[in-house]
Amino acid sequence: MSEQLRPRRGRPPREELYQRLDTQVAELWERMGGLPSPTEAAGIWRGIWLEEAHHSTAIEGNTLVLRQVEALLAEGRAVGDKQLKEYMEVKGYADAAGWVYDQAISQDSWQHGEVCTLTEIRRVHTAAMGPVWDVAPHPDAGDQEGPGSFRQHEIAPFPGGMQPPTWVLVDGAMQDWLVRANALVPRSPDFAEQIARLHCEFEQIHPFIDGNGRTGRLVLNLILVRLGYPPAIIYKRQRDDYLKAMRRADAGEPGALGELLARSVLDNLYRFVVPAIAGPARLVPLAALATEETSAAALRVAAARGRLQATRGADGQWRSSRNWVDEYLRSRFRRGRDPADGIFRASPG
Repeated sequence: MSEQLRPRRGRPPREELYQRLDTQVAELWERMGGLPSPTEAAGIWRGIWLEEAHHSTAIEGNTLVLRQVEALLAEGRAVGDKQLKEYMEVKGYADAAGWVYDQAISQDSWQHGEVCTLTEIRRVHTAAMGPVWDVAPHPDAGDQEGPGSFRQHEIAPFPGGMQPPTWVLVDGAMQDWLVRANALVPRSPDFAEQIARLHCEFEQIHPFIDGNGRTGRLVLNLILVRLGYPPAIIYKRQRDDYLKAMRRADAGEPGALGELLARSVLDNLYRFVVPAIAGPARLVPLAALATEETSAAALRVAAARGRLQATRGADGQWRSSRNWVDEYLRSRFRRGRDPADGIFRASPG
């Protein structure tokens, strides 16, 4: 097999990943008109909404499983015997995420062209923390430190030694942070690391007495979606990698965090957005055509061997269509076992 056709193994280098993110988001806008609105594609946003509410709260220690999250958000039922505080954490996050997606997609919601405002950050924190605060307020919070209000307490140093600013400097630090947020340059080679630095800086400021991680990830997604990118979801299985990457970013090395965020955005693009809005004849990256039965790796092997009709772009990515994949799968069953079957997650019945 020639080097050009040899399937790539392992993860691409960081620079290649960033280029892929830039290319795929540009393609999303050029060929599909950008992200669909929640009204146009409720199923897409519901899937992202459920997963984000579950995983982002789980990172902070919430123990509800996805089935319980779905019952709570879809039916209003508190399944299981968890503490009320845990159900309210998920409900608050889900309320805030729904508001974020609606605001981010609606161009009319932008205030004077700013990608984010202090009022919106306070609004996100209020939505996320209000329900849990009603049943379990922070024990150290003063009367002026409730949801939406900046802290008036000092914060102990983070693991690794990073010290948040004294509380009297928080308002000014957030104003400076907003200047940097509104100076972001989307669709640039280092965008992933720009957004990683910005996210890290928010957590370094730690503007609220509680709920900074949840609020920081929600605000991150508000900015991402407003700039035309799918939201990022940090999964609970990635918690250790996320925290390590945050500590490296604290030390001035945002690359690991930028890589984690870039992969998350691409994952949501492939899993939720492209399959839902691309017609059956549209050429899309193979990752957007993978299913539980047929992995992206199997499709790449089939494309490289000429069994799956596909094209390989200048960016090195294979693209095919749902129609071509369906035809490949039909032909695979007709001719019997394909040599690529070993990469399929399930054998034919």
